[in-house]
Amino acid sequence: MPGTGFCTYTAPMNTASTPAPHPAPGTLTDVAGIEVGHFTDTRRPTGCSVVIAREGAVAGVDVRGAAPGTRETDLLHPSNLVDKVHAITLSGGSAWGLDAASGVMRWLEENKIGLPVGYGLVPLVPAAVVFDLSVGDHRIRPDANAGYQACVAASRQPAAQGNVGAGAGALVGKLYGLAHAMKGGVGSASVTVDGITMGALIVCNAMGDVIDPATGQTLAGSRTSDGRTLRHAREAMLRGEMPQSLLAGTNTTIGVIATDAVLSKPQAHRLAQVSHDGLARAINPVHTLLDGDTLFALATGKSGKTTSMLLLATLAAEVTALAVANAVRAAQSIEVNGMHWPAVADMTT
Repeated sequence: MPGTGFCTYTAPMNTASTPAPHPAPGTLTDVAGIEVGHFTDTRRPTGCSVVIAREGAVAGVDVRGAAPGTRETDLLHPSNLVDKVHAITLSGGSAWGLDAASGVMRWLEENKIGLPVGYGLVPLVPAAVVFDLSVGDHRIRPDANAGYQACVAASRQPAAQGNVGAGAGALVGKLYGLAHAMKGGVGSASVTVDGITMGALIVCNAMGDVIDPATGQTLAGSRTSDGRTLRHAREAMLRGEMPQSLLAGTNTTIGVIATDAVLSKPQAHRLAQVSHDGLARAINPVHTLLDGDTLFALATGKSGKTTSMLLLATLAAEVTALAVANAVRAAQSIEVNGMHWPAVADMTT
């Protein structure tokens, strides 16, 4: 039950003297046919997020990190039978968090959403997870009920960002150890061009630093030994400062890119691939042996329009990069068991 956990967890507070940078406008729910819901566990910072397409959406996936935690991704390969899914689950809790997808399936079935198979409906719910077990008591992790509750909370309202859902326990900048990391979270963004909308919802729990895609400046990441300023991991490594030895899979950026354009399954697969270009613009280093970076792509077709893949690829990479930046801009600092992880607004530079 909430409030009966095994760790001391201080709720997010913005203690900076200046207001937190405001995330860029627009969220994934600007895409017609898409709903987003979060469940945040109050016992420790963890949770799950769900992206629902009630009428189904053509889907693709691309996994670039070397330590992923996923479910039902094989069915999204262009050569395989199923071309539409009904939801995507993003969760904390490492492999344990994959159980949240079962609760999403239960909610979808109760609401008569799924693939007709003659004996009933089978909701198709691929999932991916991030590792947040080092933040508080690892025995508290999202389960099937968490996934169900995320669905109950889902709506077309602008998606909440920051310390919510699957991003509640996310950290970034762990290249030089957890003690020097900063708070990550959930970020979202959208853009509309020529009547077609592209949106993204990203859970940023990266090992690397987060970079502002517009300026190239580091927003959040590994801090210096005094904890007050940014180390700038890329420059540090080039100077010969060796990263700490970290456990594989304890980092990861996952997310969903969606559009209301009409796409085929191979096109959705391609969209998932090029969306990783947005991660590369906003995270450094990215796609490492210690990350499980995974991006899903959905196409609802609600605009009734088709357009060039060149345009769609450009939009997908753009909203992905913006959503990563928004994840740390919307995050707030946390303190768990004496460990303090600041947010962007808490840093002096």
